[in-house]
Amino acid sequence: MKQATLSQLNAERLARRPVLLVTNISTGAQRLVKASEIANDPLHGELDRQLRLGKSELLQIGGEHLFINVYAPTARLVIIGAVHISQSLAPLAQSLGYDVFVVDPRTSFASEARFPGISLFADWPDVALPPLRIDRYTAVAALTHDPKIDDPALLHALDRDCFYIGALGSRKTHGKRVDRLRAAGMREAAVARIHAPIGLAIGAVSPGEIAVSIMAEITAGLRLPAQQKTSTRLEGTSA
Repeated sequence: MKQATLSQLNAERLARRPVLLVTNISTGAQRLVKASEIANDPLHGELDRQLRLGKSELLQIGGEHLFINVYAPTARLVIIGAVHISQSLAPLAQSLGYDVFVVDPRTSFASEARFPGISLFADWPDVALPPLRIDRYTAVAALTHDPKIDDPALLHALDRDCFYIGALGSRKTHGKRVDRLRAAGMREAAVARIHAPIGLAIGAVSPGEIAVSIMAEITAGLRLPAQQKTSTRLEGTSA
């Protein structure tokens, strides 16, 4: 790899911007493709698929053998609320390779005993979230049911264009939440991005089952093309 290519690759990775390296096996020629450039690339279909899968692979395209290296940031999950569902969700997300953070100003909830091995922030979202540098490879799940905690976190996540944003609560609860977010100045299109009720509709009842439904919906948000993402929502998890 040429030094200029390596320098550009490292710069993109440091900035948590996904990038792909396309290598022609026959000629050795290489080129970098930034995620923002995929739509205009001749190989846009193949590159988009590999990036969504997060998978490097040797492909035969147009009679040429091309190896596509995918350099995507490690996906992160920020859980707002150190509640029972979070105790199941945090280790589940970790097992899938996510960097996991739990934010809750209530120190009796956000404790090492309840969340062993998880990065905890026992502070309000407006203090805890900015240092985390939330980005498009971050999912945010708001689970406290407390507007004083959930709403600032949702506003921050919407402003940072996270790939997934979900909030616990019934449709009635979410309706009131939407009114508050609109009053705070958030646009309709942005508010519509919130998955609420959070999780896929699999009939989940227990905290562990709800955690599975949430993680499944997050996975769909990360891996599926936009046109295939399910609009199904989990009903009746909480009032």
